[in-house]
Amino acid sequence: MSSIRLLCLGFSLLLFLHEVASIDYKEALTKSLLYFEAQRSGKLPPDQRVSWRGDSGLSDGSDAGINLVGGYYDAGDNVKFGFPMAFTMTMLAWSAVEYSDQLSAKNELTNTLEAIKWGTDYLINAHPQPDVLYGEVGDGNSDHDCWQRPEDMLTPRTTYKIDDQNPGADLAGETSAALAAASIAFQSTNPEYSSLLLDHAKQLYDFALSHPGQYQNSIQVAGQFYSSSGYQDELLWAAAWLHQATGDQTYLDYLGSSGNSGGSRSMFSWDDKFLGVQVLVSKLVLEKKAEDSGVWVQYKSEAEQFICSCVQKGSNNVKMTPGGSLWWQPWNNLQYTTSALLALSVYSNYLSASQATIQCQGGIVTPTDLITFVQSQVDYILGSNPKGTSYMVGFGSNYPQQVHHRGASIVSIKEDPSPVTCKGGFDDWFNKNAPNPNVLEGAIVGGPDENDAYSDSRSNFQQAEPAIANTAPFVGVLANLA
Repeated sequence: MSSIRLLCLGFSLLLFLHEVASIDYKEALTKSLLYFEAQRSGKLPPDQRVSWRGDSGLSDGSDAGINLVGGYYDAGDNVKFGFPMAFTMTMLAWSAVEYSDQLSAKNELTNTLEAIKWGTDYLINAHPQPDVLYGEVGDGNSDHDCWQRPEDMLTPRTTYKIDDQNPGADLAGETSAALAAASIAFQSTNPEYSSLLLDHAKQLYDFALSHPGQYQNSIQVAGQFYSSSGYQDELLWAAAWLHQATGDQTYLDYLGSSGNSGGSRSMFSWDDKFLGVQVLVSKLVLEKKAEDSGVWVQYKSEAEQFICSCVQKGSNNVKMTPGGSLWWQPWNNLQYTTSALLALSVYSNYLSASQATIQCQGGIVTPTDLITFVQSQVDYILGSNPKGTSYMVGFGSNYPQQVHHRGASIVSIKEDPSPVTCKGGFDDWFNKNAPNPNVLEGAIVGGPDENDAYSDSRSNFQQAEPAIANTAPFVGVLANLA
């Protein structure tokens, strides 16, 4: 090899290393929390920082005589789906519970707690009686037929609920987990609110336990968008968080006697929380608060099998793209990446605190190994990838311009208050081959395909649509790195 070519290769490597070294995790953390302000439904507060948004959904719940104003729009649409929204709150709360010191040091703890509270206030309102939980506002099909700003929407805002006659243990269980995790996050700063969250979490857990069933059988309109594959994981997830919040042996007994620790999982997501349960139980084992035998060590072993597979040292490794990104499936792949990264980050903490390592099939993995791997995945998402594209909108100099998102893709109502019609939005904005007029800062899009390719087009909803469940776990991951 010629000395000139060696010199060029060395220079390229230096450039790459400089790019990685100069990634500003603090800036990414700040933007990730701004994203939740852009997704707010309801009456916006005076300290709202995302100024292109306005009030919306102010009569939500009126069809049922209940106040369901607030909460979050799910993705690029204007529907409030309770199941993934609750998971999003659990992930945000877990980020705050594990990384409160780091968030505080970066002056982002208050913003994180406000992001959680915007969601948990809504979830509390959605739970007006012990055995009643509203699980959706709006209908995916009619909503997706229109391309309108939330401030203009003309689509039906029908409410849908589960109750003792129409159960949904998965929806009730996940909402219980969210409120229990949030109760821990608020324990020191707002004990009264923390107590209220815990009361609702306990009621929802009891409701879920005594009324088994999948929620889409009761809320059928949710089925084609967020269909749940089962409810056992949500019951365990709720029990794990309630045990962490209360120390009550009852919840630990349920985890020990359920007879289903989940086995080795292939992903961690809004539909599959078994890995999260396994990680929380592993913490108890590592802290010697649960026996290092029987079902307890089974939970821990299964958590570590998933982790080994992610870091490419397992018996059934998660697929990697040629550019080095974890890859699960074509539709919104990065949601699985960010959730897995939060699990790996917190597991690294648990190992460090116990001075432990993981014995994978491919060798020993240390806490430092886990964080190094997590950082490589974060760097890929933030721009250190073959396309040189940041998949966090608004971060870096090159990021998706045509994000599949109604509000971001239409001029702000504050700039042009003329109503955008249902079909007019498609003609005037969706089909416009130009950058979105509003930058949806902090949104993480679905991301590249298995070959690291990405098409920046509004119509490419598999890759170009962000969702609240994508960014929530990333908050904790970034706080740890910042």
